[in-house]
Amino acid sequence: MIANYHTHTWRCRHADGTEREYVERAIEGGLKILGFSDHSPYPFPDGYDSGMRMRLDQVEGYVDTVLALKKEYDKDIEIHLGLETEYFPRFWDQLIDFLSDYPFEYFVLGQHSLGNEIEKILYSGHGTTDGSYLKQYVDQCLAGIDTGKYLYLAHPDLFLFNGDEAVFDREYRRLCREVKKRNIPLEINFLGLMEERWYPNEKFWKIAGEEGNTAVFGCDAHTPKAVWNPETEQKALQLAAKYGLKVQETVPMPKTF
Repeated sequence: MIANYHTHTWRCRHADGTEREYVERAIEGGLKILGFSDHSPYPFPDGYDSGMRMRLDQVEGYVDTVLALKKEYDKDIEIHLGLETEYFPRFWDQLIDFLSDYPFEYFVLGQHSLGNEIEKILYSGHGTTDGSYLKQYVDQCLAGIDTGKYLYLAHPDLFLFNGDEAVFDREYRRLCREVKKRNIPLEINFLGLMEERWYPNEKFWKIAGEEGNTAVFGCDAHTPKAVWNPETEQKALQLAAKYGLKVQETVPMPKTF
């Protein structure tokens, strides 16, 4: 593994360590590219404060810190400035307007909620047997990708569906096919592997292999140690090999963003 584009910071309120510690761990592990993509703020109304993302007033400090490290370590590792965001249509334009003042290079799409966070229809990991929710998850992911802002789809199998196997196959196969048409990689998520979560879901990755999707490895690092975890990398390689997935080692930054 030479690149990781999925790295968080303390600002999201559920990660530990300094940005410098993440960079030095990546260098120790032999990574050539490290992308910071902390949980994006959103301009929610009425003073709503999310407990899982940085605040709007923390963006400048985030940007300044990452860019300073990029300059300091430029001979040791390539550092990129990004965000992990959900696609929340109601607030999307406001978010892009706010972030356009900063030199972000990329977004990764991590669709943690259906609808949006303050009018939450369903948390993606809650679990449901209702196929209409899985369909909405797929629709919302594809709509987000169609904004043209996303580098790849993080933990695409995050949505926990426990219903009809035919519905699981139909909707997740639709996601895989449509994402492939758009030339967007799917992330094999190391955090899920490391913590033995419900994702990566082998049924999903079997479908992705059948559809010929390209995978990318993402550490989803919330601690410096997670940036380089050889045991988890081996598990990811085994999963990719099992289902015949092509793993893309690096993902080019968009020419315009």
